Amino acid sequence: MAKVVVNEDLKHLLASGKLVFGADETLKFLSAGKLVKVFLSSNCDALLKSSVERSGIGFVSLPETSDEIGVICKKPFSISVIGVLA
Repeated sequence: MAKVVVNEDLKHLLASGKLVFGADETLKFLSAGKLVKVFLSSNCDALLKSSVERSGIGFVSLPETSDEIGVICKKPFSISVIGVLA
């Protein structure tokens, strides 16, 4: 049940245009303090996950892989991390 809720949250956020895709962009905005939440795929790099955890910002570890998240976000590429802009 929670999986469906997270997917709906992502779909809602996609429509709002407040998402940042990819590790480099997410880490850049994270260090600038411009993110309120981060979504991580189940196969996200351990070093990236550790960086997000140390930042103290709220994050959600999704059960989906990066390929599945790409499909959910209707992108032609895999997505391992998504940042939500403030």
